Parts: sequence; C-alpha cells; structure tokens
Amino acid sequence: MLKTDSIFHFTGEFKLESGGSLLDFQLKYTTLGQLNKERNNVIWICHALTGSSDFTDWWKELFTEGTPFNPNDYFIICANSLGGCYGSTGPLSLNPKTNHPFYHEFPPITNRDIVNAFDLLRESLGINKIHTLLGGSLGGQQVLEWAIIKPEAFDHIIPIATNAFHSPWAIAINEAQRMAIEADSTWKENNPRAGTDGMKAARAIGMISFRTYTTYKQTQTEKNLDTLDNFRASSYQRYQGQKLSNRFNAFSYWVLTKAMDSHQVGRGRTSIEDALKNIKAKTLVIGIDTDLLFPIQEQKFLAQHIKGAQFAAMHSAHGHDGFLVEFDQFKSIVRNFLTKDFKKEITL
Repeated sequence: MLKTDSIFHFTGEFKLESGGSLLDFQLKYTTLGQLNKERNNVIWICHALTGSSDFTDWWKELFTEGTPFNPNDYFIICANSLGGCYGSTGPLSLNPKTNHPFYHEFPPITNRDIVNAFDLLRESLGINKIHTLLGGSLGGQQVLEWAIIKPEAFDHIIPIATNAFHSPWAIAINEAQRMAIEADSTWKENNPRAGTDGMKAARAIGMISFRTYTTYKQTQTEKNLDTLDNFRASSYQRYQGQKLSNRFNAFSYWVLTKAMDSHQVGRGRTSIEDALKNIKAKTLVIGIDTDLLFPIQEQKFLAQHIKGAQFAAMHSAHGHDGFLVEFDQFKSIVRNFLTKDFKKEITL
C-alpha cells in the first residue's frame, strides 16, 4: 500500500488563541490507503509530543493488514503538529516578517490552535466526516479539543493516556524540563542547535515520568554487584537524551510542552464537564494502569463526562509509554469497540 507525504499550505492570517497570529503556515502530512467514493473511510491520527506525521515509523503495528485499521479498507492520515520540526511551520521556519527563522519569536500556541490548523487541512481535502480520530498523550488532548470544536465531523474518537486538562503534577514536570533547557548557555542564541544539551537533560527528566520503577528495575538493574559508577540506568538516561537530540530540536520541545501545559477544555466555556458533553462521537477512552504522567483517573473522568463513552484499561509495565508498546492489547480493545457492544469498562 502506497504511503504519501504531502504539504498543505495555508495562505492568509491565522489567528491564535493567545491573541497573536501567523501570516501563513504549512502542515506536512502523511497518508496511507485510499479514500473511498463516499470519502467516509478516514482514520486521522494525532501524534504525541515528539512524533512526526509518519505514523508508520512509530505506530506501524496498528495500521497493517489484520488490524482494525487495515489500510486496504481505510484512508489513514496524520499531520505533523503546528510548532513541530518535521515539516510543519514551527520555530525553525522562516518568519515572513523578517525572512529569518522564528527561533524564540515563534508565538505561543495551544492545542486549539493546532486542531484549528488540522481542520483547515481537513476542509482542503474535502473530508466532511472522519470515521475515527485517535491519539495518545498530547495527541489525545488534541483529539478531545477537535471533537469539542467540530462535534459533527467525527463518528468515533479514541483518546489514549490523556486528560481534559493538564495537571499541576504534569506541568511541574514540563517546567523542570524547560528549566534544564534554559540552563544551557546556548539557549538564548538564534541557532538551530541552541539548547540541545539542555534538551538532553530535559528528556532524561521526562523519561522518569514516561516509564515506571518496574521498567527500570527490569531493564537497568546492575549485573555486577560491585559497580561504583557508570551505572546502567545512568547511561540509559544519557542515551535517551542523545537519541532525542539527534532527531528533534529544543525550540519545538519548548513550544509543544507549553501547548500541553495550556490544555484545558473548559477554558472560555461554561465548565470542563459541559465542554466534554459537546462531544457527539462514539468515544472509547483508553488508560494505562501504571501511567504516572497521565494517571488512569484522568481517563475515567473523561469517560464519566463524555456522553455514552466507553472506558478500557491496558495493563503495562511501561507506564505512560505503554500506548506505544502494548499493541496486542490496543488492537483487541479497538476491534471490540468498533465491531461489538461491550460493557462500560473493559480490562484486559
């Protein structure tokens, strides 16, 4: 099945929730499969914090033959988030006002801004109805915002390991990461690699919230009882920081963690509960029982306040990262949701 990468260009002022604006923007998006004649076989994915539009790179096990989202049956699409660094307009893009990269001048954006940009792409593709919208973590936040803003556009939504508003705990973790970036002496520079060493430390901080005590015990326990330094867990943290720095940049990390922190579906609306009631799509909320960053009570809250929503919990030793690992559980849960009636709560 042919995979295609494309660029959507929007010309004209794009107003942002903060009061600022972009004079124009572009979104890079990846598609797999073909639209049917009715144009109603669309599966739309919203990626996580450091993801790209190429979902076949980080979620490929969910979009193959024999899965609930078989590309022979569906047209699958994912757009790189506004503010990202994988082809969409972000801090490294040229500022049309100055003809130089934005860098620190890139305006603050929110999940509402991001999904409003996605919706312009949807309209440009002539897609009136999306069969299923799904995403995890930051992507799950965007799923909720989009389903609230455009309730008629979605038949089904699947928000995973996410929340109605970002918690003080999670904001504190993100702030600690940004403090690490700020502590990098290069961060104030207008340079694509500014803040890179700080971002390595930020990622190491983040990894502790993505995984669990059990995960580290299973994978990073010392084999030599006499070790005094250079522990496996230490080298693992440095490896993860270097790995991210090879493919991402600190400016996008900064912008997108800020977007995550500002996530609040009740902002400017009557209440959080009323905002969630505006969702009309059939909803499956998925949580992970060991998630430290987005505790499972946050997903249960969503299921309680989205009309008719169903809830499922995945068991995982991997914590928040379980939604990128537990493919067999995920496929089974989604298949049941799309093809069968099941109880309000499923636990596999």
